[in-house]
Amino acid sequence: MALIRVAIIGLSASAKTSWAAEGHLTYLLSPPGQSKYRIVALLNSSVAAARAAIKTFGLPAETRVYGAPQALAKDPDIDLVVNNTRVDLHAATIRPSIEAGKDVFVEWPLAHSLAAATELEDLAKQKGVRTVVGLQGRVSPVILKVTEVLGGGDDGRIGKVLSSEVTSFGSLMKRDSLPEGLAYFAEREVGGNCVTIAFAHMIDFIHSVLGEFSSFQSHAQIQHPELAIRDARLGAAGGSGSVLRTVKSNVPDFLSVHGTLEPSSLVTHGATLSVTYRTGPAFPGSPAFVWSIAGTKGELRVVSPAGPFLQSDSYGSVENPERITIEIHNFATNAVESVAWDWTDLEKSLTMVRGRLGADVYERFAAGGEKGKWPAFEDAVRRHQELEEIWEGFDRQNAGD
Repeated sequence: MALIRVAIIGLSASAKTSWAAEGHLTYLLSPPGQSKYRIVALLNSSVAAARAAIKTFGLPAETRVYGAPQALAKDPDIDLVVNNTRVDLHAATIRPSIEAGKDVFVEWPLAHSLAAATELEDLAKQKGVRTVVGLQGRVSPVILKVTEVLGGGDDGRIGKVLSSEVTSFGSLMKRDSLPEGLAYFAEREVGGNCVTIAFAHMIDFIHSVLGEFSSFQSHAQIQHPELAIRDARLGAAGGSGSVLRTVKSNVPDFLSVHGTLEPSSLVTHGATLSVTYRTGPAFPGSPAFVWSIAGTKGELRVVSPAGPFLQSDSYGSVENPERITIEIHNFATNAVESVAWDWTDLEKSLTMVRGRLGADVYERFAAGGEKGKWPAFEDAVRRHQELEEIWEGFDRQNAGD
């Protein structure tokens, strides 16, 4: 099989711990990744920035460099364009490549708005290109194991689903401050914030297991309208970096969503899904993510002490792994049993844990679906539609303010 020729947009030389590097290069530069893919080009804010990234990340000297999306799109020797820019730049930087008929992989959120995301999906369909979106929580080994345990409902270990409850905390963030690099999380218009990223990733992998809402209601609140912008990295202990300034936030930091799930072979008619999310750490000693699924024969519970980031950060590191547990309560015997889950051999071979699920997505794409479905633009638009309803509800709440 010919190698898939990859161009990366937004690989930054000034941020070695960026998601582009950890979430994508981890696999693409590994032996398994290099057996299927080859990085041939970079697009950055300038040609000079692209050249700096080649040097920083040790890419081949012959890697082509571009400073404009249109120039990249004209390169005939690119098969897949991977977009890692800030969300408000996604649409403008990836559209020319779609128009040129190239396959595309865009990080989540797909775009800064539902309208822009829908436009990209429509264009991709029109051009007949294959699409990928960074909703890799769907392929988490925890999520795949939960799906396996639930089975088809009656034949699963807890029977048909009656209800599900989620309590979650955005524990990577401080409740009343943001690191300087994420100051835009306080600006809803940008499109990247704790609702569209942390909450949306979580609700997406939950829906991937239980199905979508047939109807739902939401309530959102801004508990901390003024946020300190600190000279500190994401998740820095105690948020102790010095305060550079304060900003007003128009993004909710508390969100409650509850509704009725669409009935299926797995889910009973009228089954409820209730989710709460709050930015900031959980109560000391309490897990930052607890997901319960009650069925006709038993109940399943997932506990992630580090938070709901099953798409990336909840697993810790190879040296200091976080213990995410799955347990089942059998109603008939009243016994509680632990359910083991594990990484694949390929995932275990990648020492940067944050890059493991991206590897699974890349493997599925390279196999053309033979290794399972990967998240695509249509999945992203569905999630954007849900977020749009949440934003509309929030605006109605605050219409009189």
